[in-house]
Amino acid sequence: MTKFSRTWWGDRFIQALEAFTEEGRLQRGRSYANGGKVKSFEIEQNHITAQVKGTVNPYFGVYKEPTYHISIEITPISKTQWKYAIEKLSSKASIVSRLLLNEVPENIEDTFSTLGLYLLPHSKKDFKTKCSCPDSANPCKHIAGVYYLVASQLDNNPFLLFELRGISKTELQAKLAESSLGKVLSEELNTKEIPLEASTSFYTRLEKQPSQKPTAREFWLSTKRLPQTIEIPTQSSVSAILIKKEGDFPAFWQKDNSFIEAMEELYRRVKTKNQNF
Repeated sequence: MTKFSRTWWGDRFIQALEAFTEEGRLQRGRSYANGGKVKSFEIEQNHITAQVKGTVNPYFGVYKEPTYHISIEITPISKTQWKYAIEKLSSKASIVSRLLLNEVPENIEDTFSTLGLYLLPHSKKDFKTKCSCPDSANPCKHIAGVYYLVASQLDNNPFLLFELRGISKTELQAKLAESSLGKVLSEELNTKEIPLEASTSFYTRLEKQPSQKPTAREFWLSTKRLPQTIEIPTQSSVSAILIKKEGDFPAFWQKDNSFIEAMEELYRRVKTKNQNF
């Protein structure tokens, strides 16, 4: 069986139709759409027109392949209701950003349902259909075939859902861009990218800096004299921090001489391996 839709919005369009349309007629309509019976197909706002090939049936006196004219009109959402719907959509950054990026969020129908509105088909009352065929049932197989082609068109243009309900993509995005969130998001989307400049080398270019040539005296003697004497800091013979921390007469040291001096003496003997004593 041919799948007429690859996207979630196309699939939901068909599921919505299946909810209130006889399955047998949809099956025959699917075969009409799959068999290339639809000769022409046009969508203008919420109005769909098509020409569909009929079936030769001598029993009913039809000896030449007929062409039936189809007209489908989907009930639009009023301008007042669209105003409330856009205000509701504009309050959600995730929805506004995706619509401005030409994407339709999967949860967008939830926003419409809170207002008692529907973006996707909801009932038979959403459609006014006509077909020039003799079949009195509605929808006939010719109309059902056009339904499936509409679903396939939704794959390429998800904003067709909005157009069928009375508002174009351009108008919708313009109104969303006027909202507080829309203005911020539009500024980010319209931010000009800084063009990349081609580089001739991966390395930093060397720049010449002017230098003053020193005289012979400055070259050999330099401009600054070295110090006549160099002070070498004396290192403490006791480098252990814990020993210094205890001080000269810690509590455990019972002798009269300094504890640090005694330890310095010990460190010297260890360092020289007691050779000088």
